[in-house]
Amino acid sequence: MQTLILADNQDITRYGMKAIALELFPKCVCVEVSDWKHLTKCLKEIPTACVILDYTLLDCTVSQLLVLHERFPKANFILFSDQLGMDFVRRMLWAGPLFHVLMKDATWEEVKQCWESVSAGCQFVCRRAQDLLGEEGKREVERVSPLTQTEKEILRAMALGKGTKEIAAERFSSVYTVATHRKNIFRKLQVNNAHEAIRYALRAGIVNPVEYCI
Repeated sequence: MQTLILADNQDITRYGMKAIALELFPKCVCVEVSDWKHLTKCLKEIPTACVILDYTLLDCTVSQLLVLHERFPKANFILFSDQLGMDFVRRMLWAGPLFHVLMKDATWEEVKQCWESVSAGCQFVCRRAQDLLGEEGKREVERVSPLTQTEKEILRAMALGKGTKEIAAERFSSVYTVATHRKNIFRKLQVNNAHEAIRYALRAGIVNPVEYCI
């Protein structure tokens, strides 16, 4: 882990997480940010950073987080808070393996596991968040998370009402290639048609419900 961006308005949290990070990764560089604009600016300069973020204190929305992830697809986001709703946790985990969940009442061992998982390129979800999701929620996350970035883009285009030929033309791909991606999406999501796949896209935040036109 090379660079850690601390986006939390609580002094004790920033100091504590910085101390833990430097203990585990002595060469880690820690950068503190005070607001959303400052965070975006830092990610422009260091797009592969790991962000420790309490979104409830930084006054940002789920949509903003998803947009930030799209703009900086190589950055890891550790969602660190004392209160996270089930729907929020689901949407973040559905968005991809670079979102991690760690509650502020986590034990030292869990905090250490989180750092080690992120450093190893593995997604981390603390025990409390897992309990919040329940078995059904975890199975749904497992179903959606394998989608590649290309598959998510094609699924989003489908949700926006675009046909296979139109998607192929926009992506400078063949109709056969797009059709293959569609089949892979259905297989990974374990659905039988575009309507069911699009329902997942809406729930996962891959497409904004306002944009949905089917």
